[in-house]
Amino acid sequence: MVSIQIRGLVKRFDDVVALNQLDLDIQSGELFFLLGPSGCGKTTLLRSIAGFHLPDEGSIQFDNDDVTNVPPHKRETAMMFQSYALWPHLNVFRNVAFGLEERKVNKAEIKERVDEALVMVKMEGLGTRKINQLSGGQQQRVALARALVVRPRCLMLDEPLSNLDAKLRIEMRGEIRRICKEFGLTAIYVTHDQKEALSIADRLAILDGGNIAQVGTPEEVYRRPRTALVAGFIGETNLLKGEVAFISGENVYVKTSVGDLAGRPSDPQQVPEPGTAVTLSIRPECLSIETTPPARNEIAGHLTESIYLGEVAQYSLQSPGREEPFHISELNPRRVIRDTEQKLYATAKPEDVVILPDS
Repeated sequence: MVSIQIRGLVKRFDDVVALNQLDLDIQSGELFFLLGPSGCGKTTLLRSIAGFHLPDEGSIQFDNDDVTNVPPHKRETAMMFQSYALWPHLNVFRNVAFGLEERKVNKAEIKERVDEALVMVKMEGLGTRKINQLSGGQQQRVALARALVVRPRCLMLDEPLSNLDAKLRIEMRGEIRRICKEFGLTAIYVTHDQKEALSIADRLAILDGGNIAQVGTPEEVYRRPRTALVAGFIGETNLLKGEVAFISGENVYVKTSVGDLAGRPSDPQQVPEPGTAVTLSIRPECLSIETTPPARNEIAGHLTESIYLGEVAQYSLQSPGREEPFHISELNPRRVIRDTEQKLYATAKPEDVVILPDS
């Protein structure tokens, strides 16, 4: 395993700045995720760490050793691609052994290490199978075994589960975390699937236009996003613009188009002053529906949609003064409200109304 330190990393493609003075620390043995909208720079960052892109500025260190200009095959990393990149004319054993053969490892050690890698990914006994005889999930395991067999200092994964169906994705993301933790691997994982990241990451970084918008644990990023982009990218949220009216204790009261709402700043160290323009983020599951006005954080309106999904009921509440409806999710609903004529009230606790800088 290895720790990674990135300082002032810049990567340009003609006039496009893919990475912009980027700083990042990844801890030894950490399962670290890179997320963000298309074109944000996450794959460029991954390929730069692996050595496939040389940066225009900045440095990359592995355990404080500068590897900025070291070629990929000397960085002792392994990459698992979205397409798996398996050799169709080679069987499972030969596919997994390929990297060891390129490194001139002796045959006895190759057999031992390939057998060990196939056990790790639960593919033991299938070494003679042809690639076209395998399911998508089995091919994914072979690609993972091929990456692991070289015993990398760092494992890189570029959207490795995107070609699998939903059930296999859930199964395999658990397997990847198990293997990384069991063998103490440092792993960097690019994905567009937020639930994938939230479920297995130790920490994650959200990229935006070649910059890092936020780094933190899944809980920190979901519960306390630092920008509207992060709030909207990780999960669903209701965004509402407003202006700080006054501060009372921990609560910051914000004047909005639907009334005054009490919330808490995303960063407790940066409390906005009265008169400051801000954006509020309220997750759908943090809102509840009342038939009578609540004591505070009252959002009055009428339902425009009710969807019952068994374990959850989803509502859209249209409030005067806001063009978009508020989205509300009620877990384990005891009843489903379908009356579109009745005046209702959505409300959220102040700690669930996150105050962000104005976007």
